[in-house]
Amino acid sequence: MLDEKLDALAQMMAEHMARPFPPGFRGLDIEGRDMVMLDSDAYAYAACVHEDLLSEQAHARLTRLTSAFGKVLPAIDDEYAAKYYTHLHHMVVLSAEIESQRKK
Repeated sequence: MLDEKLDALAQMMAEHMARPFPPGFRGLDIEGRDMVMLDSDAYAYAACVHEDLLSEQAHARLTRLTSAFGKVLPAIDDEYAAKYYTHLHHMVVLSAEIESQRKK
């Protein structure tokens, strides 16, 4: 089961890297979050989870990042950007699931 989730995460990461960043979102803050940094942080944590177990501190930041998407997503009014960031959110949620499964 864990291997399947890791494969799914790798696929999501590859899909994300193939998508162009949403036009007009560079330098944009939504709900106090810089959208470039949200993108970067989401991918970085997914990559770390894919490679290895996170520290307790990094796991806590991943949890906060997951919550940040709950605030940001409803505020995005651009269709492409909403899909782009929803995909990122799903990637972060899967990363958190993998991390939790590893800790058991």
